[in-house]
Amino acid sequence: MHTPRLVRVAAPLVIGALVLSACGSKKTETGAGAASGNKVLTLGVIAPLSGDLSAVGNGIKNGAELAIKQANAKGTVKGYTPKLSAEDDTAKADVGATVAAKLVSDASVIGVVGPLNSSVAKSVAPVMAQADITLISPSNSGVDLTGRGALVTGGTQTRPYKSYFRVCATDDIQGPFGAKFVTGTLMKKTIAIVHDKKAYGQGLAEAFAKEAAKDGAKVLKTETINPGDTDFSATISKIKVQKPDFLFYGGEYPEASLLTKQMKAAGLKIPLMGGDGVDAADYIKIAGTSAEGDFATALGAPTNTLPSAKTFLTDYAAAKYADPADPYGAAAYDAANAIISALAKATAAGKSGQALRDEVTKNVQASDFDGATGRISFDQFGDTNNKVLTVYSVKSAKFVAVKTDSFK
Repeated sequence: MHTPRLVRVAAPLVIGALVLSACGSKKTETGAGAASGNKVLTLGVIAPLSGDLSAVGNGIKNGAELAIKQANAKGTVKGYTPKLSAEDDTAKADVGATVAAKLVSDASVIGVVGPLNSSVAKSVAPVMAQADITLISPSNSGVDLTGRGALVTGGTQTRPYKSYFRVCATDDIQGPFGAKFVTGTLMKKTIAIVHDKKAYGQGLAEAFAKEAAKDGAKVLKTETINPGDTDFSATISKIKVQKPDFLFYGGEYPEASLLTKQMKAAGLKIPLMGGDGVDAADYIKIAGTSAEGDFATALGAPTNTLPSAKTFLTDYAAAKYADPADPYGAAAYDAANAIISALAKATAAGKSGQALRDEVTKNVQASDFDGATGRISFDQFGDTNNKVLTVYSVKSAKFVAVKTDSFK
C-alpha cells in the first residue's frame, strides 16, 4: 500500500474427492493471544500465495491475520480463539474449488476471506454457499457473483450465493467511473482497449469501453493478451497504427506493467489506466519510469481522509510483514473484522455447529462499521454499499490520488 492512498458446496462425494486431493496444497496456519481453555474456531483465507500474484495474495492473508491477532489480543470472541488457515489457490479456479472443499470439511471453519480473482470465486462461492459458510472477497469485481450481470442486460438481479459478500466495487461501477474520468477530465478522444480474457479483466474492460463510447469517445477494437504473457509487441503494433491517445487495460499488474513499458519503448507514449488490479507498488517497480503518468482506480477514499485507514497502515507496518498491504490488504482486514464481529455476536447468543455458521452469515449481512476502506455494510445481494472510488496517477514513482467521488 502506498502512503497517500487507501488500500480495495458441491455434492458430498465430490467434496470428499477434492479434500483428498487438497492434502498437499500450500497452507498457512496462525493464531495469537489464545487464552488457556478457549475453544478454537478457524477463519480461512483463499488467495494466491505463490506465483506472479503472491505479493497481492499474501497482502490479503496478512490483512486477515492482523485482524485475528488484534481480536485475540482484545478477547473479542469470548471463550473462543479464532485462528487463521490460509490456502493457496494459485489463482486457478480448479485449485480454488479444491481448497474450498478442504476448508468446508473442517468443522471449526466459520468464515473465509477471499479469493482474489473473480474467476476463482466462481468455483469457490458455490462450495461455501452450500455449507452456509460466509465468504467475503476483498477484490472480486465480476458482476455475476452477486447477480448484477442481469442489471447490465436490463434484467432483474437475484442473489446466486446466499453467503457471498464483497467489500470492493464491481466492474459495472469501477469501469464507468474510470471512463468518465478519462473522457470528461482528461478529454481523451481515441481509446485503445486491451484485456487478459479473465473474468475480472474482461468484465472491467467491457464496462469501461461501453461507458467511454457512450460519452463520445472513439473506442478501438478490443485486443486481448494471455495471462503470463511477457512480449506484447504484436498487440502494440496493432494499436499504434490507429493512433490512440489513451489505453485502458483490464487485468492485473504483472502484465500491465510490461505492457506500458513496452508500449512507450515502441514510441506509443500514451497513458495507461487499469482498475484496482493495477493499483500496486509492484506495477511501478516493474514498469519503472514508464509508469509515470499512468492511472488506476480503486475503492474508497485516500488514507488521509480516513482515520481508521491510518490506524491500519500503522499497525500493518508495525507487524513487519514481508509483503505490502496494497492493493487489497486493508479490504481483507475489513472482511476479516466483519466475520469476527459476526462471530462474537453468534457465540454470545449460544450458537454452535452449523447453527453458528448460519448465524455468522446472518450477522455479516447486518454489518455496519467504519473500516480501513470506509463504511462496511452490504446490500441484500451481498455487494458493498460503499460506492466511493478514487482515481490515482503515478507521480514521482508513487500512486497519488487525483479524484475521489461517489459513483453516480
